[in-house]
Amino acid sequence: MGLGGCVILIALGAILAFATDWHVNGVNLDVVGVILMVVGLLGLVTFSSVLRRPRRGIGPGADEVVEERHHYYEDPRL
Repeated sequence: MGLGGCVILIALGAILAFATDWHVNGVNLDVVGVILMVVGLLGLVTFSSVLRRPRRGIGPGADEVVEERHHYYEDPRL
């Protein structure tokens, strides 16, 4: 889940918890809204912690060592 999904969960949870007055038998929409907001916040924390990690080069040739050799030849005429 990306950043957008987390924000959508938080917004949907806030709408259910604070902006609706619907009554559904067997379901408390206030609790469902709070649960969605908590899940969205946990997703944001996880997403931001993943972004703070240093990125490493992964892919073909990432662990390949390249060695450069410089050869200098002297001109025998000098």
